Amino acid sequence: MRVGFGYDAHRLGGTGPVVLGGVEVAADYGVEATSDGDVVAHALADAILGAATLGDIGSHFPSTDPRFHGANSLQLLSQVVAMAVVSGLAVHHADVTVIAQHVMVAPHREEIRKRLAAVLGIDLEGVSVKATTTDGLGFIGEEKGLAAAAVVTMSEHEREAHAGP
Repeated sequence: MRVGFGYDAHRLGGTGPVVLGGVEVAADYGVEATSDGDVVAHALADAILGAATLGDIGSHFPSTDPRFHGANSLQLLSQVVAMAVVSGLAVHHADVTVIAQHVMVAPHREEIRKRLAAVLGIDLEGVSVKATTTDGLGFIGEEKGLAAAAVVTMSEHEREAHAGP
């Protein structure tokens, strides 16, 4: 069994929506990022890469590469899952916490869980999505940004010859 941890944060700016786990969430602002700025997908990708000892999201999808400008982060997460499968690992459980002052996760929680479960290739019961605020503290509390933290558990399985996204 392996455990991976991931964290991602982005500055808020422009117009919405905010994308969380592939779901567009209405907000008065957007996210400044190279891709669609999906902090949930980015944190999960880093958690999986960490458990698989495959580096980090920036080494596989650098913000300096124009191919990733405006990229769909769930598609990037799918590629990370495929890399883990090729290395002989499968995700068993994912736990994500969104950290934002006013972005509402609760109305979108089940749809986020469904999309993540599909990309991770696990049952819905294996995906937890939560949210918290910082009670007005720091850049998140001042509504200058948002973040997500993720933990995954993974275990070894038979290596697949041709895994893909």
